[in-house]
Amino acid sequence: MVNQVTVGIIGAGRIGRLHADNLRVMPSYKLKSISEAYMTEELVAWAESRGLGAVFTDGEAILNDPEIDAVFICTPTDTHASWIERAARAGKHIFCEKPISMSSAETSRALQIAKEAGVLLQVGFNRRMDPNFRKLKQLVQAGELGRPHIVKITSRDPQPPGEAYVLSSGGMFMDMTIHDFDMARYLMDEEVAEVYTRGANLIDPMFGRCSDVDTAVITLTFTSGAICVIDNSRQAVYGYDQRVEVFGSQGAAVADNCRQTTVEVSTATAVTRDQPLHFFLERYNQAFTDEVAAFAQSIIQQQPAVCSGYDGQQAQLIAEAALESHRTGLPVKLSAFAEKECPEIEAL
Repeated sequence: MVNQVTVGIIGAGRIGRLHADNLRVMPSYKLKSISEAYMTEELVAWAESRGLGAVFTDGEAILNDPEIDAVFICTPTDTHASWIERAARAGKHIFCEKPISMSSAETSRALQIAKEAGVLLQVGFNRRMDPNFRKLKQLVQAGELGRPHIVKITSRDPQPPGEAYVLSSGGMFMDMTIHDFDMARYLMDEEVAEVYTRGANLIDPMFGRCSDVDTAVITLTFTSGAICVIDNSRQAVYGYDQRVEVFGSQGAAVADNCRQTTVEVSTATAVTRDQPLHFFLERYNQAFTDEVAAFAQSIIQQQPAVCSGYDGQQAQLIAEAALESHRTGLPVKLSAFAEKECPEIEAL
């Protein structure tokens, strides 16, 4: 049995470089090469500083390398499905950032090709690996909270992204809330039956010009009847607000924000503590490391992925249904929506 996975990274933007730095110090990986279509002198210098001799402008060079066991797909979203298909046909295991695509039909085709190729596919919903949320999951699984009734997820960014990013992101539900959709399924370990969305433009008119929203509340109803309420904002002036509560028949558990320190100062005038961490790379640093460690373990020990292609597909489908609900102002039954949008998806 192999104990090290040789990998190449396709896409050397912010997330691709983050993975590269993590992989380089992990004994379960050998990072051999990286590709980036938009090569710059700065990227070449960065790669040289990491000891990466093989830097390509075309990811096909990585797929054609017989020594490569697996690839990390960190390219723009509209190329993910295509790279999954090509990597699967090349016999490479695949770690793909979310979402898999912007189209249910495109995602279904990519997942089918990966399945037929017999390769492992893990989707990068890193928040599943956050120690706080994993603890919530363990409490739910162990029955410590009884039967779950309500899940509350708060996810608010510290500042809005730029217009160019918004135009290419697929919108709030596909780019941002999709993490929360996956978290809801992860914690409850059951499928969503209905999606209802209320969205608004309260922060910046730019989002409206991009046919997007910057503020939203989404209600998910699970097949058991349990309810999840998600609130999103593109701007929380006090920091990166990431909180989850699970309430059940035997109690409740809360995962609070992570802060620089746990020190609380009490005086005659106020009780204060540090603001939440300001950036997602700080907040989920451990989760990013743990998710790639889990990918290697799944390959080496021939275990299922901690977040499968099916999980990615379902989160994407909920995001599409959330947008449909926002457009119509009506709840969306997920089974009927899936049948309409992509009959190839298995019935919920």
